[in-house]
Amino acid sequence: MIVIDANGLILGRLASTVAKKLLSGDEKICIVNAEKAVISGSRKTTLDEYKACRERGDKDLGPSYPKRPDRVLKRTVRGMLPHKRARGRDAMSRFKVYVGVPMELMGAETVSLEEASMTRLSSPKYVRLGEVCLKLGAKF
Repeated sequence: MIVIDANGLILGRLASTVAKKLLSGDEKICIVNAEKAVISGSRKTTLDEYKACRERGDKDLGPSYPKRPDRVLKRTVRGMLPHKRARGRDAMSRFKVYVGVPMELMGAETVSLEEASMTRLSSPKYVRLGEVCLKLGAKF
């Protein structure tokens, strides 16, 4: 099992790297501290885009977009997988995301992905996923 700490990692790069690893192998991947992942771009634009995604559609008919940071990250990874096919469903079944660090993973050694690190940002503009989710109305 691979445990990845999302603290200071760029959301899109983290999601694409995890999606590739899920499709290529048979190992389980857990991401902890999902609320500390970073979304690049200006705060106002990012909040407006996530709010538009959340308000799109109908409450009963969808599309439904999550508020919680763990579910937003999981949906981001799902968007990079063929989740409607057996291969993608199998990959998603081996993937877990947590807000904070759960008790069962407290002593586990965590990995940080260098290719998704915040040092790769070319601009100082960013917002944390937890802040975006609080603005969407999440309670975590």
